[in-house]
Amino acid sequence: MKLINDVIAINPLPITGSINRRADQAAAREELRELFAGNDKPLIYTILRHVTASGLNRDISLFYDTPEGIRPITHTAARALGYKLISSNGFNAIRQHGGGMDMGFNLVYNLSAVIYKDLDRGGYHLAHRWL
Repeated sequence: MKLINDVIAINPLPITGSINRRADQAAAREELRELFAGNDKPLIYTILRHVTASGLNRDISLFYDTPEGIRPITHTAARALGYKLISSNGFNAIRQHGGGMDMGFNLVYNLSAVIYKDLDRGGYHLAHRWL
């Protein structure tokens, strides 16, 4: 057993895709948390880019209004959530599956929940508005 522990100590586990993915998600969450710092309830704007023929999938882009102007945060939000970033009609978007509810609110709620998971009612720390 000592030999196995010595080998593990010399050769730590290689960084795998899942470890890289979790580190990237954590970095994206921290980047967004820093961007929203100082704002009591940051307002996230959503734009509907595409709805599939079945009506069960929507492609949504996210934006945040900073003092310097409107900033797209779709890419960073997708990384933070662990979602794929897709190109929809030439725009970056996040695909939301489902229907029968406000999918823009759902996306912003999920983003807030992962960014502020350490706070009480983390999903409600971001506000949402459609453009």
